[in-house]
Amino acid sequence: MKAVRLYGVGDVRLGEEDAPAAGPGEVLLKVTSVGLCGSDLHWFSEAGIGDAQLARPLVLGHEFAAVALEGNRKGKRVAVDPAVVCGRCRFCLEGNPNFCLSHRFAGHGEQDGALREMVAWPEANLFPLPEALSDADGAMLELLGVAIHAVDLAHLRAGMRVGVFGCGPIGLLIVQVARLAGATQVVATDAMPHRVEKARSVGATEAFLACRGEEVAQIQAATKGEGVDVAFEVAGDNAAVETAVAAVRPGARVVLIGIPSDDRTGFQASVARRKGLTFLLCRRMKHTYPRAIQLVEKGLVDVRSLVTHRFAIEDYAQAFSTAVKREGLKIVIEP
Repeated sequence: MKAVRLYGVGDVRLGEEDAPAAGPGEVLLKVTSVGLCGSDLHWFSEAGIGDAQLARPLVLGHEFAAVALEGNRKGKRVAVDPAVVCGRCRFCLEGNPNFCLSHRFAGHGEQDGALREMVAWPEANLFPLPEALSDADGAMLELLGVAIHAVDLAHLRAGMRVGVFGCGPIGLLIVQVARLAGATQVVATDAMPHRVEKARSVGATEAFLACRGEEVAQIQAATKGEGVDVAFEVAGDNAAVETAVAAVRPGARVVLIGIPSDDRTGFQASVARRKGLTFLLCRRMKHTYPRAIQLVEKGLVDVRSLVTHRFAIEDYAQAFSTAVKREGLKIVIEP
């Protein structure tokens, strides 16, 4: 089978490998669609992400859909949860599997991901794809799950004002989920004009180009000087964190989803302290796949228009180049 492996900074190679064998409780899958995530780009550009560093050539890819090649689901299309947890530790038993201390995650650390033609994965992590959803839609469910979890963390209530700082695919999904949760005003910012425009088209009531913090005055004007009730930082950039802190009202929640390149997040402490802000960090997702599937199946969330580029696995180099340049929105590779 064909597989794409990361060997070092900017060094990805396509090679031929043996197909994996399914272990106990696993199913052999034919991978049909893989999204390139911001975290994949950290691995590609830095040969690591935070304190996790490349130890051996790694197959990236954790946003994926597939077809089961064996077992009770043979021939069926599925979306795949990339996190394999133990189910026995304190965190799993408390209902927080995203904190499992002995988990495996596709395309991270020692665990190969989905940028290959076939993968063996636990059957418990497979979710049937409704006929109305395409394979690329299925690959988008993982990041929609993250967006849902982030909104859950924010304790968003009907009538609130929301700020979304960073309008990549997850930010654009948060815009949509926040509106569904009852936000009456969603203000979005991004440094790229095409993403600002897309934010407007998916439900942002106002969207501004991020430029040296000048957008804070625009946000304050749009909220009549009150600021937003909840902020979601999805850019992985300290400038966006600073803007979020400046744009929220006193007593607000700030949810940090973005992953900074230098593994450091900073903000003006005096402003955050005087406002009495609560910061929450979003750790992947938990128990959100069924909700994500329903939202897409019922047409309540648009994931399809966020997929702007599709590449065959042989065109992996162009796919990574397009993603690194932040061209379009979601880049998908179809093995």
